[in-house]
Amino acid sequence: MDPEVFKALSDGNRLKILEMLTGGETCACRILEALSITQPTLSHHMKVLQECGLVTVRKSGRWSYYTLSRDKLAEIIDYFVSLRSGRCSDTCTDGRCCGRSETD
Repeated sequence: MDPEVFKALSDGNRLKILEMLTGGETCACRILEALSITQPTLSHHMKVLQECGLVTVRKSGRWSYYTLSRDKLAEIIDYFVSLRSGRCSDTCTDGRCCGRSETD
């Protein structure tokens, strides 16, 4: 799992943005209103979310519209499920991963 995803998820405003995006594509203006933050601050948060693949952007005129990446969200969920089940999310050729066998 890309450490940048965890960096993105470590900020409360970014988590609120992700929650907003679960309802579908959302205009930057709506996010600004809901969070009461400045446009430069929103731009920073959205850049972090885009760079790790959690969010995609569509520009129309002067506004940006953001969408949650369902594929990336599923990847994160799969990662945590693999931790819970004791299986590594990557299969190594020797049957071991991260120094831990499937039976450990």
